[in-house]
Amino acid sequence: MIRKFCTYFLSSTMLLLQATTPFQSAHAGELVEDSGAWMQVVGEGSLKIIDPSLEKGQLWVEGQTRFDGDFNNWYQGMIRTAIGYSISDRATIWAGYTWLPTHNIGKAYISQQDLWPAFRYNLPTSIGTIMFRTMWESNFGQSEQIRERPRQMIKFSHPFDFEKRLSFITWDEAFYRVNTTNWGGKSGFDQNRAFAGMGWAFNNNIRTELGYLNQYIDDANHVNATMHHLGMLSVFMSF
Repeated sequence: MIRKFCTYFLSSTMLLLQATTPFQSAHAGELVEDSGAWMQVVGEGSLKIIDPSLEKGQLWVEGQTRFDGDFNNWYQGMIRTAIGYSISDRATIWAGYTWLPTHNIGKAYISQQDLWPAFRYNLPTSIGTIMFRTMWESNFGQSEQIRERPRQMIKFSHPFDFEKRLSFITWDEAFYRVNTTNWGGKSGFDQNRAFAGMGWAFNNNIRTELGYLNQYIDDANHVNATMHHLGMLSVFMSF
């Protein structure tokens, strides 16, 4: 059973990492690679804690912090909050706001803000749960120009028969720039994030995910690119 689990984990991870290869091979310019770590805490639950009549209302609160590989430089944070409505036990629509402060070494401090609607759908299957999340961000704060950037995530969670609290987790999220802005780059492909790791459910309200995140970012002119090799820790809390 352990050997089967290890084989499944390694093969799935390799398939996920190979998914980023077309982006790299398509680039004629320079590819810069570095490492780092991301950590996030996500809280989500029903508004019935305020009033029973608000049972279908949902609240989403999230915080992230991001470091370079040596942990000597914090370069980015994120605060996200949203109000949602449960259409069914599988589908939820959201309206939210994100603040993304960034301070890369040698560059000026940036404070990006986003307004976005989102749709999320959870699909249970015989081998695990597939989650689809579509967001459409309106990015602003750099100039009077607003960048429109949809993003699509597909996530798969597979609990193991020998230990239901343990799951294999993998997801991919692609970003696309709809319009050209003087601060956000030319329209077209923006970035891709691919994750593979393990999840552990402490109870019905708290679970964690730990693994490898590959972030591939196209530059403003679609010439050069950056690939971040990241360790990622997530804590999810429900209420």
